[in-house]
Amino acid sequence: MKPGSFLEHFSVIPDPRSTTNRKHLLIDILFVTVCAVICGAKGWDEISEFGKCRHDWLKRFLDLPNGIPSHETFRDVFLFLDTKKFNESFGSWVLDIAQKIPGEIISIDGKTSRRSFSSNTKPLHMVSAWASKNSLVLSQVKVDEKSNEITAIPEILSVLDIHGCIVTIDAMGCQKDIAEKIMAGGGDYILALKGNQGNLHAQVKDFMNISVETVFKDVPHEKTVTIEKDHGRIEAREYFLVNELDWLETRQAWKGLNSIGVVVSRRTIQDKTTTETRLYITSLKSNVKLFAEGVRSHWGVESMHWSLDIAFQEDQCRKRLEKSAANFAIVRHIALNLLKKEQSYKGSIVRKQFKAALTEEYLEKVLQC
Repeated sequence: MKPGSFLEHFSVIPDPRSTTNRKHLLIDILFVTVCAVICGAKGWDEISEFGKCRHDWLKRFLDLPNGIPSHETFRDVFLFLDTKKFNESFGSWVLDIAQKIPGEIISIDGKTSRRSFSSNTKPLHMVSAWASKNSLVLSQVKVDEKSNEITAIPEILSVLDIHGCIVTIDAMGCQKDIAEKIMAGGGDYILALKGNQGNLHAQVKDFMNISVETVFKDVPHEKTVTIEKDHGRIEAREYFLVNELDWLETRQAWKGLNSIGVVVSRRTIQDKTTTETRLYITSLKSNVKLFAEGVRSHWGVESMHWSLDIAFQEDQCRKRLEKSAANFAIVRHIALNLLKKEQSYKGSIVRKQFKAALTEEYLEKVLQC
């Protein structure tokens, strides 16, 4: 986030406050908040205190006509800030810092901020898009309280450039309309297949169970194997891709469906071995290694969720009023993107936050990403 880039993309957001007695610029409030969260701030008091301690440094980038806002001002701004406009600015900013990588794998998944609820509201649930090769959050959409991820995923796809990309989604997003939208956007898909797609799942499961048991005898297929060893654990994964689907009755109902994939994972810890089988439908016609990369890359979005919980303590965040929780989730994603992109220091996200809090030089290096 080169400061100039941030000011350019986020200064277009309309200020939700009355002009009467408005003492602080909206862009100043947003910039201070992002910097504070990069350094580990979790609440409005901490953000305001950060601003006061770094006032002289912040003046290098901001006007700050009346100094640093109080914690009440920070809170009130995020209560009423237009989340849609904030997200649009986030999206344009990400396009500015992301690299266009052929075959980028975009993983879409949802996460609940477990403590962001009240007696009248459900906890915040955000669906996010994660670019594996860029290691960036590309966008996020709040799931409406009366809806679910099925309606949020098309919304997030509509703001992404997925041309030439592979989109991976878990079983919730395994829907005909979503597959069609991905194909219309010029992308490919890998969709996890479970029981929510009754007939399709049953047919694929029966076919693949027999195929695996017979080691795919007389079934044209591609196969690749990966083996991981770590701290006494050995995990072998077999990836199979089958693209002759004349046996699949519902094939034509799924836009672009070209192959069925299966992953058989065998995990051995000491003398105990467990086996798990996962099924997928995909628009990929061949290339089982690319299929395997897509399946493995989907866990990158889980890693992103883990970082939000460990480094930013998202699950402990109690912001719940008005638009505050969704807006602050976007701030966390901005901070995470910047910390991920800064590669001169090889520490964890938590250690990068600590280093940024200690030295203005490193914080400025993070902002330059």
